[in-house]
Amino acid sequence: MRTVSLLCGCVKYLIIVMVWFVRRVYVLADWFWRKMCFIWRYFRRIYAPIVGRTLLAIGFRRNEHGSQHGEPETSDHDRRQESCLSPEEVGEVYRESGRDAAASSEDTVRREGQFNAEEHRVETAEEFYCDYDSTWETEESQEVAFKNSSRPATSTHYKFNRFRDAARDMQNYRHGYPVQTRPQRRSMQVSQDDRPNLNFYLGLRPSSPDGVYISDFHNEWYGEYDTLEYVHTYIQWLFPLQEPGMNWDASTLTKAEIEDFLENTTAKKNLLMSYKLMLDFYGIMLCDEETGDVRRSSNWKERFNNMNSHTHNNLRITRILKCLGTLGYQHYQAPLVRFFLEETLVHGELPKVKDSVLNFFVFAVLDKSERRELIKFAYLNYDCSDEFVWCPKKIQMKWSVFKSPKEMRNTKVAVELRTEYLNVDSEDKMSEAAKAEYV
Repeated sequence: MRTVSLLCGCVKYLIIVMVWFVRRVYVLADWFWRKMCFIWRYFRRIYAPIVGRTLLAIGFRRNEHGSQHGEPETSDHDRRQESCLSPEEVGEVYRESGRDAAASSEDTVRREGQFNAEEHRVETAEEFYCDYDSTWETEESQEVAFKNSSRPATSTHYKFNRFRDAARDMQNYRHGYPVQTRPQRRSMQVSQDDRPNLNFYLGLRPSSPDGVYISDFHNEWYGEYDTLEYVHTYIQWLFPLQEPGMNWDASTLTKAEIEDFLENTTAKKNLLMSYKLMLDFYGIMLCDEETGDVRRSSNWKERFNNMNSHTHNNLRITRILKCLGTLGYQHYQAPLVRFFLEETLVHGELPKVKDSVLNFFVFAVLDKSERRELIKFAYLNYDCSDEFVWCPKKIQMKWSVFKSPKEMRNTKVAVELRTEYLNVDSEDKMSEAAKAEYV
């Protein structure tokens, strides 16, 4: 009997030791795995683009040497003739080129945003060309651009790599979610309802897990800023999308549900009230229900401070913009984005929102012409001490005539423009008048 008892005790202690050892090993293995994943992400983000850029440069030089026999070159005599221009002639060339470019750009603006595909066509080799951004593509090549957007990034610019990662998500949204990022896990209650989002907006069912009806959101939650800030399960119900969120009790929109929603005036009216609810939470008010124009509300300073200190609201605003474009309020997108561009780039407010405005908000706008105008506005008002990475450099070159020389004097674009227009090798060849315009 004592032998059995002793054996049982040994087995018990052995199991305890094994459990303790397994737990320790699991923690160590988990720590090691996380470190390796971090190192891999760091390597892929920092060094992989460098390797890609190096290989691209090697290929470019090889092609350059291989094409010397097929392309005409400028002779040494022509180069000497160009370099013999006097400083006054160089300055005159600069001024005439600047006036011609400005006149051409003003003519483009007078077309009221009409897109000239030939004038703005960009090549994939352009600097700051993004595979996932179809803003500068023609309608015919839009689908092709989506299918072929699997090339690895070759830029070493940190901001451009962040923009490119965001552009992949925004392109998926603009194309109607041909690629689902992750599966939707529905609760049993939602699974039994084939149109949970529409029924919620018609007042036929409450949200889950909060159990709040749409009318209660509009009447009882309006102005309850702490509740709106710290409860995270309502935003997926107020602004449903075809992509899953963090609330597993909410449901993604289906194509059939979207069609029924767009035909139902009650649902669309309630969505407008939800939009006003969140605008008030952010210190914004809707001025015109027809155009979607917005402006600051009376308590904007307090709400801006809250928005700037709780950056998860950037994700909420991106969801709101996507939902507006999906459920019948596409014309509300551009005015709201324009508001945030003015606040961040012109007035210097919301510094922790600015990156999200440029990476996500702008590219949530479905109308391509409006999206181009917003990017142009952003470029013309962007701080010249940092590089603008949200459109190809070729487009920036065309827009630069709208920037004053003082705004451009420290930018790389200004140097490239000066070199292109003057066709000179150094700044010493510029006239004093031309130099003065950059001082």
